[in-house]
Amino acid sequence: MTEEVDTSQFNADELQPPIWLNAQFIEEALSAYEKVPLQVTDLKISPATAQGDHYASVMFRTVAEYTTAQGKFSKPMIVKTMPEEEGHKKDILTDSHIFETEILMYSKALPEFERILQEAGDNTKLYVPCIYHSLEPRKVMIFDDLVPQGYTVIRNRPATKEELKKVFSKLAKWHAVSMKVINERPDFLKDFKYGMWDMSAFLSDPMITTGLPCFLEMLDKVPELTRYKPYFEKIKENYIQRMSEIMLEYRSNPQANRYYVLCHGDFHIRNMLFKNNKETGAPDDVMLVDFQFSNVCPITIDLTYSVYMLMESEERCDLGKDFINYYFSVLVDTLKKVGFKGEVPTQSGLWNHIRGHRYYDFFLMTSFLAMILAIKTNSLKLTDLILDHETKQKTYFLDAYLKDVKTLLPIFEKMGYFENL
Repeated sequence: MTEEVDTSQFNADELQPPIWLNAQFIEEALSAYEKVPLQVTDLKISPATAQGDHYASVMFRTVAEYTTAQGKFSKPMIVKTMPEEEGHKKDILTDSHIFETEILMYSKALPEFERILQEAGDNTKLYVPCIYHSLEPRKVMIFDDLVPQGYTVIRNRPATKEELKKVFSKLAKWHAVSMKVINERPDFLKDFKYGMWDMSAFLSDPMITTGLPCFLEMLDKVPELTRYKPYFEKIKENYIQRMSEIMLEYRSNPQANRYYVLCHGDFHIRNMLFKNNKETGAPDDVMLVDFQFSNVCPITIDLTYSVYMLMESEERCDLGKDFINYYFSVLVDTLKKVGFKGEVPTQSGLWNHIRGHRYYDFFLMTSFLAMILAIKTNSLKLTDLILDHETKQKTYFLDAYLKDVKTLLPIFEKMGYFENL
């Protein structure tokens, strides 16, 4: 049965589950996972996420009541599948590798990373148990639902500094282990080569192509910022190509004195679930989810992305210095623990790498930052931001966005980002 819910807060394509998502399907998946015959006696299905949480999939929250020879049980789960409704989401995702990538993350990469950490005496959990996955006859994944275990997505408040330190600590450990694997067994991660920028439909989508034109229009209308317009006019014809070069650097043109890791690929606040101590409120854990764009690429991809998509204005306008330096300390400590045999990164080397990818900053500031700040206002729908140009253009005049841009552009200028474009 489908659970009654308030439909206004959810994505339209998650209000009605597909026909195949029924008791028989869940029964077969759970039987294989539990390795015992079982019978599903009741199945409740509801949307799994709120508007703005994600876009590259369709997700449902399910609770299965079932019986086995040992008695009665209840299992809360998240079912993730590809869009089946015709429309923009299906158009840009149909030919992508996102499910193949995420299945490999859960079945191959993350279990091996956890094993390496455990051998080094670190019991950090990197992923949610995956109960079931398939590519045929349809692309589906089923996970344990972490919400009943006390995990929540942060939506209506900023993450605290303590919560973000948990995030960067976990990312640093994951990155460190991936550096060890790349150094010792580069073929192990050879299939992780499909990030956002390997999706041709994504690159040509208005979500990407209209960002800089909207930004230029804003510069033209805000006198305080108009003097920066020539810089962005100069890059408008080739910045997508320059972005592609950064994203594909490891596979096509690896550079000396650069750091490459298996990146998350979409490292923002809605792809994290936090668990806080019930008595003190202090963060006990964070679980990263949604690995559909994970790929081996420059370390900057997750770190710079986090500045614009995860941090608040205060940290962003310092380019995330304190959090990234904290991340670096955990990265180096973990590399030592796991016996990394390559050249250990330096803090100055990390910052040189980040600053060497200025076009990534340009892209995130001109295309994604306005969108994420608009979502945080809870006044605009993600689908409207993506599909309606007029709605998107308005986001470039939001007070929060203008405040950040007015701070960031002088910083970029001081750092030499506008030289030799």
